Amino acid sequence: MTFNPLRNRLALAVQSSLLVLVAPAALAQTASAEPEARTLDTVQVTGSRIRKAEMESAVPVQVLTREDIQRTGFTSVADIVQNLTASGAALNTKFNSSGNFGFPPDGGGVGAGAATVDLRHLGAKRVLVLVDGIRWVNESSASGVGAAVDLNTIPLALIERIEVLEDGASSIYGSDAIAGVVNIITRRDAQGGSLDLNYGEYQDLGGGTWGADLGWGGSSDRAQWFVGASYFRQREIASSRFENASVPVPGTGLANGSSATPGGRFVFAPPGGNDTLGGLCPLATDPAGVPIPGTATCNITLPNDASFPGGTAVGDFIRFTTADRYNFAPNNLLLTPSERKSVFGQVRFEFTPQLSGYARVLYNTRTSANQAAPEPIFLGTDAGVYNPFAESTLVISARNPFNPFGFDLTTVGDDANLFLLGRRPVEGGRRRYTQDVDTWYAAGGLEGTLGVGARTWNWDVNLMRSESRAEQVNTGSYNIRRINEALGDPDACAAIAGCTPLNLFGGPGTITPAMLAFIQPIVRDESRNTLSLASANITGDLFQLPAGAFSFAAGLEYRKYEGSYTPDPITIAGEYNGVPSGATRGDYDVSEAYAEVSVPLMRDTVFGESLDLSLAGRYSDYSTFGGESTGKIGLRWQPVDELLLRMSYAEGFRAPSIGELYGTLSRFDATLVDPCSGAAVPSPACAADGVPAGYEQTNSQISLVTSGNAELEPERSRSLMVGSVWSPSFADEVAWSDRLDLGVTFYRHHITDAIQAPDAQAILERCIATREPAACASYDRSDRGQIIRFDAILANLGTIKTDGWDFTAAWTLPTRDWGRLRFDAKATWVTRYELVNESGDAEPRRPGVEVNNSAIPEWSGTLVTDWTQGPWSLAWTLRYIDRLTESCGGANGFAICDDSANDRNALGSTTYHDLQLAWQNTAWLRGTRFTLGVNNIGGKVPPVCLSCSLNGYDASTYDLPGRYWYARVGFDF
Repeated sequence: MTFNPLRNRLALAVQSSLLVLVAPAALAQTASAEPEARTLDTVQVTGSRIRKAEMESAVPVQVLTREDIQRTGFTSVADIVQNLTASGAALNTKFNSSGNFGFPPDGGGVGAGAATVDLRHLGAKRVLVLVDGIRWVNESSASGVGAAVDLNTIPLALIERIEVLEDGASSIYGSDAIAGVVNIITRRDAQGGSLDLNYGEYQDLGGGTWGADLGWGGSSDRAQWFVGASYFRQREIASSRFENASVPVPGTGLANGSSATPGGRFVFAPPGGNDTLGGLCPLATDPAGVPIPGTATCNITLPNDASFPGGTAVGDFIRFTTADRYNFAPNNLLLTPSERKSVFGQVRFEFTPQLSGYARVLYNTRTSANQAAPEPIFLGTDAGVYNPFAESTLVISARNPFNPFGFDLTTVGDDANLFLLGRRPVEGGRRRYTQDVDTWYAAGGLEGTLGVGARTWNWDVNLMRSESRAEQVNTGSYNIRRINEALGDPDACAAIAGCTPLNLFGGPGTITPAMLAFIQPIVRDESRNTLSLASANITGDLFQLPAGAFSFAAGLEYRKYEGSYTPDPITIAGEYNGVPSGATRGDYDVSEAYAEVSVPLMRDTVFGESLDLSLAGRYSDYSTFGGESTGKIGLRWQPVDELLLRMSYAEGFRAPSIGELYGTLSRFDATLVDPCSGAAVPSPACAADGVPAGYEQTNSQISLVTSGNAELEPERSRSLMVGSVWSPSFADEVAWSDRLDLGVTFYRHHITDAIQAPDAQAILERCIATREPAACASYDRSDRGQIIRFDAILANLGTIKTDGWDFTAAWTLPTRDWGRLRFDAKATWVTRYELVNESGDAEPRRPGVEVNNSAIPEWSGTLVTDWTQGPWSLAWTLRYIDRLTESCGGANGFAICDDSANDRNALGSTTYHDLQLAWQNTAWLRGTRFTLGVNNIGGKVPPVCLSCSLNGYDASTYDLPGRYWYARVGFDF
């Protein structure tokens, strides 16, 4: 099949105008090659199973070639795809995601050390990741059963190109392809060896990263092979290195600090009395005002000169205020450490001209870590940690040698008088979570051609099995049962091997090594995700129509998912002082059949050059919820050689994951603002909710009980895409332009039955505002008004609607004596994002708003200016993020909140400038490459985020503060 040059040029323009524009010098290879009329082999492009010669289709596919990837300063697949303008908030190594993040309701764990991709702000679980068109195993976080792929398991050295489809594709690929598909194509035809070395770090912060990629490939008359190895290491950066990250929330002092202090905070009542006292033990200070460790006595006096037994020293017990809160922020990490090692290989062998086979293997191991402040210990009836050892069976004996009050502090029954004891034992050191994650993958199959009359059909059969297994070791945590024993009767403690009476009253430095040895365990958790797959596909032309061949693709696929999460035995037993969780184990399988056809309706008529219709349908039978059918329709119209119009409408679905189905009861700590807190006289609604006069919220971190739900139904979606690509002939090979390509695409996604937990803050506010019975039944308060239980069980509750526009422009100037210049621009405009909860109310997440470490900028864009001359190339990239607003929340009234009266804080627009210089020489070995680059050359600091959990900024949207410089050298031999 020979192409008309103009049509071929438009085909290339369609592809190039939709390329990802985040990489410096993107499209340089495409730009340097002049299109020429030639016969094209059939190819399969992401978004369709039908092999065809045309490169443009009814859906836009963005492509990053290996050359584009090599010209970036990024060191992982995730860094590349997370910088797409259509990408949303996704996990990466800038998230220090252990500690109080707890267990998310979906049962997937916190994914510490992993990196995922989110398209259209619909969540990583709604993006399907393929490798060579075949699914990749989901990540294993060691704290749950993940529902998204960890892109850190796929080394860059293995990749030939990345194809990104930002359209629903469930009828083509099945579940999870609601927001789009990322298809990673591996290297096949490399000749000889290559070695790439790289190093980079953040100016003023450190965080050095270095890596090495080694590859070797070759071919014979009947075989192709490629093998390689990859190494990557990233050093950590402490939060204390960045001023805005060294406080809980920048500009608010200690208002958002922790109520668990090294000195201790105590809220209790005397025996038989009705006076509740709250405060903390202060330390004596030296003449310079520096606290003296071990000098707190905690002796107090009561109103009306009444005193506790054991002492009447006045002033040793003071009222707890904001100034006494603990600053946990400097203990966290700004960038988490990670080390990855990979080996991989694949071979393809041609048995006959019509039959070939392949085998592909990979092993990847990762060691990563997260860090948090010394773990707090919360005891008492208001602790809200859902642990009887802390809340309902604890007795701090009067005989405990460190109890200064002379009577029992108890949480038992009607005599309970200990409401809250918050102590942060800094003697035990920071919490450190270290993950070891092993991923292996093996696939094999046969491919061939089949003659059907005068036509040739392509077929393939594939088998794949992959597993991700993780272990997490946690140091710096505590055993709450042993804390209970060490605080009790000293005689009972003496009868327990290793038990040493515990001092929670003496201030920092008074917990001895012997005490720590009894209460501080090493906690080990494990998780596993396994995917087994078998598929068979066939594609070809069925018959000839007046406008062209009627093409089809059809296939069968079987998949089995298995997953488990096994927490440490002390966690299962309820003895872990941190976030409790039960074990999770489950599996399910699915059998599927699909068919796709391409129908040419018109060729070279008065109505245009071509008009094509594509149809696809898929049926999936799940062992968990039964059958599900999806369909897709697409139109591609080329009215003239230089203009292409296209649209698609697709149905989609996402099956509940193992964690969502089988996750057992666990806890997630959320930061909530109680609307009843702080009023001298509670409102009628608060009074009806059980809030007494003078109530103040003790702790803003409220624990939510979460759990999977075996009765979940799949999420369902509808997607619409309408777009065009124009390559005007007046800009083709003229004095001012060699080529100009312009594209625009409108997208819309509508998801129903979205799987989510009820939003706790919204439920709390709805109960107080409306006294809705269902909302008020979701949580419990103590008789003192404190929230002590909040249920957040998964259900098919939500509806998500989003739409927007993508714009692309690529302009190449004619080659001059001074070189070749090219401009590439891409922008995304999000016009709507609505998340409606179970009560039909819109959640606060929408375009232009920052909520819970996740932003949806109305506008985001990139502009790449690329110059090449001989062996030299220079690329200048601008990355733009539109301004955002957020709620001031707990920081309301602080000066840093620029509109406290309206509860609004502004995050200004941000533009990053990246610069890269490269030189290559083919005379040295088979090729030598040198690259120097600086990302964020202006050293821009991310805008302060009041509502973000850690480090004072949104790590999913912005770069780390300051410049990142890097150097690379590559050799081909």
